[in-house]
Amino acid sequence: MRLTILGCYAATPRTFTNPTSQVLEIQNHLFLIDCGEGTQVQLRKYRVKFSRIKHIFISHLHGDHFFGLPGLISTFRLLGRENELHIYGPKGIKEAITLFLKLGDSWTNFPLIFHEIESKETTLLFEDDRVSVHTIPLDHRVYTNGFLFREKEAPRTLDVEAAKHFGVDKSQYINIKDGADGISKNGEMVPNVKLTLDPPKPKSYAYCSDTAYKESIVPLIANVDALYHESTFLDSEAHLCAKTKHSTAKQAAQIAQQAKVGTLVLGHYSTRYKSIELFKEEAQEVFSHVELADDGKVFEF
Repeated sequence: MRLTILGCYAATPRTFTNPTSQVLEIQNHLFLIDCGEGTQVQLRKYRVKFSRIKHIFISHLHGDHFFGLPGLISTFRLLGRENELHIYGPKGIKEAITLFLKLGDSWTNFPLIFHEIESKETTLLFEDDRVSVHTIPLDHRVYTNGFLFREKEAPRTLDVEAAKHFGVDKSQYINIKDGADGISKNGEMVPNVKLTLDPPKPKSYAYCSDTAYKESIVPLIANVDALYHESTFLDSEAHLCAKTKHSTAKQAAQIAQQAKVGTLVLGHYSTRYKSIELFKEEAQEVFSHVELADDGKVFEF
């Protein structure tokens, strides 16, 4: 599971920072999560193949999270894209994007499929035989969702050495891979669990931006391998959270601690602070496994 941060700063972009966007590579999928201004430039910069992006998840309709989407879609068109593109986001995103395309007389030459979200409960957005994606209802000034990505458990794998040890013939291997028990040369039944290996533990990633402190998400994200949680402010500016519906680094750490996540990744920093290291220092007073997102940074979990 590989996470590439394309942008992770709040409010307006600067020459050396970018608004929110990231790419999650999981089970051969390449999911784009949020699409702030300049996302397509960042994709180029960090050598992310446009053609691999088939699903885009937009958390909410504030500009620093989706203003890069019309440009990216237009570029896909100019590049001659033919594969369909799925966009998941709040109700209204279809109207916003199609208006851009209509007024510019530049409708796509590929299928553009919108999946609009309205529910305030966790909802399954995408699922195949390898991964599932659910919403994480958040608390912001406009309707907002985070996203929970979970690998599905892989099948058990054949333990060839164990099969040899029990005298199980090769002709049974395919059935054993499908879950059948084995039969030894002596005619004794050998349970499948003794002839196969446990699959790797499925990995999971929770993305939570933007949101005020919200304890109700803890059961949804419990025990995920990695949690990206916004940390717009430091605790010294906690009084701003009520008005803006954002979180502090300390509050993000409290959520991570309660959910018992593997790693907390902080992001969505206000540009008022001189160093993002201050966010890590504050969060680590509550939760030890803290990483700082930064433009171009790559995490592997």
